[in-house]
Amino acid sequence: MKADLWQQRSLLEISALDAELSRIAHRAKNLAEQQRVDELTTEHQAAVDRLAVLRIAADDIDEQVSRLESEIDGVRQREDRDRALLDSATTNAKQLTELQHELETLQRRQSSLEDTLLEIMERREELATQQAEITADIERLDADRDAAGRDRDAALAEIEDLRTQKNERRETLTASIDSELLALYERQRATGGIGAGALQGRRCGACRIEIDRGELARIAAAADDAVLRCPECGAILLRVTV
Repeated sequence: MKADLWQQRSLLEISALDAELSRIAHRAKNLAEQQRVDELTTEHQAAVDRLAVLRIAADDIDEQVSRLESEIDGVRQREDRDRALLDSATTNAKQLTELQHELETLQRRQSSLEDTLLEIMERREELATQQAEITADIERLDADRDAAGRDRDAALAEIEDLRTQKNERRETLTASIDSELLALYERQRATGGIGAGALQGRRCGACRIEIDRGELARIAAAADDAVLRCPECGAILLRVTV
């Protein structure tokens, strides 16, 4: 196959564009801004999960508080009833002794319940403080994630603009190249990853492997418009510069 030097130069530029497009694609897939969004999303979800656990704990405590308050109220009602009986003129001496003993028991029970309630209420305050702190963290993470998302979107827009420019230039070049030469390049690119490379001294610009002297002599003897292949990787070997 033969190709004019200008076509070979165009092909070399296409190869450079394809390499750059690959780097652009890699950057888009491994965007630092996206990684930051992912990190903040993970932190945000972890904070939301912690808040959910605290809310469940707070609900459990609220149930305990309600139960204890109900028990304390019941004890107080019994105390009020016993005191009313103590003050009653119909209560005999034996009943008075029993009522006084029961009142002492009820007072101890009420004191114990109130101490427990106080401890639980203190724990409830601690949970409320933790909930407020985590809620503030979630709000901060929301704001940070939104900002990181804007940075990511701006970076992606910049990448897409660059990708569009490179693709437009590639389309312009491929439209002017011989279809057979372009097909050979695309087949090689599909199998080897790099379709063409410039001869750089003794090295192939595609695979970076040195070519032996015998092959170099054959390459040097070939016509300028001859389409050559690297003996190592099979890429089109171009003896021109862009």
